[in-house]
Amino acid sequence: MGKCVAASPSSILIVVSNPLDAMAQAAYKISKFSRNRVIGMAGVLDSARFRAFIAMELKVSVENVTAFVLGGHGDTMVPLPRYSTVAGIPITELLDAVTVERLVQRTREGGAEIVKYLKAGSAYYAPSAAVTEMIEAILKDKKKILPCAAYLDGEYGIKGLFVGVPCKLGTRGLEEIIQIRLTPEEQAALQKSADAVKELVAVIGV
Repeated sequence: MGKCVAASPSSILIVVSNPLDAMAQAAYKISKFSRNRVIGMAGVLDSARFRAFIAMELKVSVENVTAFVLGGHGDTMVPLPRYSTVAGIPITELLDAVTVERLVQRTREGGAEIVKYLKAGSAYYAPSAAVTEMIEAILKDKKKILPCAAYLDGEYGIKGLFVGVPCKLGTRGLEEIIQIRLTPEEQAALQKSADAVKELVAVIGV
């Protein structure tokens, strides 16, 4: 990492390695870059899986589906059905609560599901597409809002950790963290996810 930073001192780092949130924290600490130049790829991938599962359930084009997943990249991720829509219609209006919860759980287990089918190795097609979308947003200065792992400094009541939140990406990397209104239950789930990230960060010493 030190050599990469020395060779490209003005670069923007997009971290893809697992454990994603902790690796982003390590990259931020080692590079000493400002927080807008270290971003983790997680939420774009997790949201894409959520979108796919919603589209399959409703038998609609995935292009009609928008979905958001916050929190850490793992079992404690926080899919947000209230902010997930089909042609602008919240999925909570189209699916019953039991089905929504089933899709949420499938999203949390999506990585394991892919690995099961691959038999060996890890998922790579969807992560490649996700990181490409992030890079394009930065290189083309799209000001695109995507769920990414970002270093929080008080946003969402979380400080000093990389956690998945809606981020505006542009030529400077992370240009803004979008703070959306969460229900008490969603906020509690996000805090639980952040606590899991904090525990992992402590274990690996970053």
